[in-house]
Amino acid sequence: MKRQLILLSVFVGLGSVVVSLTQPAGLKANASPSPAAATAVAPADEPAIVEDSMHEFMEYVFQPTYKRLKVSMAAEPSDNNGWKAIKSDSLILAESCNLLFDRTPDDDGADWMKHAAASRGAGAEFYKAAREKKFQPAVAAYKKMLDNCNACHRQFEDGRHILKP
Repeated sequence: MKRQLILLSVFVGLGSVVVSLTQPAGLKANASPSPAAATAVAPADEPAIVEDSMHEFMEYVFQPTYKRLKVSMAAEPSDNNGWKAIKSDSLILAESCNLLFDRTPDDDGADWMKHAAASRGAGAEFYKAAREKKFQPAVAAYKKMLDNCNACHRQFEDGRHILKP
């Protein structure tokens, strides 16, 4: 009986060694893969543009958020829900500017990138001011962001689609 227990212990021990040697680094037996391993992006899953039309892209990505902000920024929010709406929409616009970098036109691409970066920067300032619930700095950053958007529209859209606070 003692010999069987020793053999069983050796067998279980060897089995554990084999399992640990066959597991990917950092993965424990009976454990789920780490979030990083589970979400690894395959090369075929790289970002890709879904809508080629810049007009359609702007109309459905940026315009709804801009329209909500126009209403939200008409007066200082009186409660946390008002600030939350401004924080959300300012962050959406600032982060959405990152999408513009993959849509650089063939002509004047350097200018496009400068407009996108300036709009994103002003959007980040806007978000920060909204997060701190500072209305006047939020208004200033909001207007600065729109000025940067409009500079791009003047250059690339012949002055159409000018945004007003």
